[in-house]
Amino acid sequence: MISKSWSRKPIAACVAVAVLSVYSMVVLAAPGLKASGELSVSGQVTVNGQKVISGGTLFSDSTINTANQSSASVSITKLGRVELAPNSSLRLSFADNSLTGILETGSASISTLAGITVNLVTKDGTVVVDGSQATSFTVNASRGRTSMTTQAGLAELRSGGSVKQVAAGESATAGTPIPQGDKDEGLSGRSMAILLLAVGGAVAAVIYAAVHNNDLNFGGSVTVVSPTK
Repeated sequence: MISKSWSRKPIAACVAVAVLSVYSMVVLAAPGLKASGELSVSGQVTVNGQKVISGGTLFSDSTINTANQSSASVSITKLGRVELAPNSSLRLSFADNSLTGILETGSASISTLAGITVNLVTKDGTVVVDGSQATSFTVNASRGRTSMTTQAGLAELRSGGSVKQVAAGESATAGTPIPQGDKDEGLSGRSMAILLLAVGGAVAAVIYAAVHNNDLNFGGSVTVVSPTK
């Protein structure tokens, strides 16, 4: 009886190890699991509308927003790093060897390893990296204009039918800048000048009448209406 009991223990241990190994393989191969990045934030930062702190996990297909005087960075293992400046909004997606994003507004700096492709879209153009070498670049999207600078490697700025190769130390722009204040001006400069002249003329007439005891002659007859008692 004792020998049988001792013989069963090693068998049970082996079965448990086998079951655990198979379970681990199934979990790792599960299609629902996605790559993730580690967040580092300063100030007010939200991910998908929820406030986050440093050390949190960022999953693919997430939208990051930074408030005024706030910033965020995401370190993605085996892919690279993404940094957001204040007042920026970026939807970020990533896979085993690619990184894609939509920069709604603000500024983003992206550094990737060799073999990683990048496709970053703005309202004015698209920044593309083919992954042939490690690349670092910064993109700024604001008021109808997208500007980019490459710090290392090679990137492309595509807009319409044009493609600009932007090597390390070079910059490029796309889009048409919107002049400051165009959307906020209720009156044009000409309309404002006419309004000021009209107001000035009325004020001058009132002052003149007061000084000359209302002795004004506009030509023709003047009808004076007395108040009814």
